[in-house]
Amino acid sequence: MNELTENKYVKRTQKDYSYAFKLSVVSEVESGELGIKAAARKYGIQSHSTVTNWLRKFGNFDWVNKSTLRMPKSKDQKLYELEQKVRLLEKQKKELEQQVENADKKAIFFDMMIDIAEEEFKLPIRKKSLPQQLIDSRLNKKKG
Repeated sequence: MNELTENKYVKRTQKDYSYAFKLSVVSEVESGELGIKAAARKYGIQSHSTVTNWLRKFGNFDWVNKSTLRMPKSKDQKLYELEQKVRLLEKQKKELEQQVENADKKAIFFDMMIDIAEEEFKLPIRKKSLPQQLIDSRLNKKKG
């Protein structure tokens, strides 16, 4: 019983849905990966009618003429989509910069740990020898 509650999505409120999220759900439904009800269950959307409304607003199906031709998007829609993509990319960039910063801090920390260990135990931990290829190239330069 406990396993079932851990894997279950928590129902969301309407303000939780970003424009990009709505577009990705619509895309999955239109591509045939999921049905409307399956998408609502998968993403914890309160009602399958919410997904249907998104399909009517953002989908490629012309509900009036019952046609699957792509409806042209207005300039405002295109601009809004681009703004959402920029926000997403900025968020991803910020996360990656944070990961790089953390990796740099770890490298400094590990370097300090090796220094301390070498000093405490009087053991050479770092590899002091040069790779054979580099040694050979230096010898060739001295001979030539």
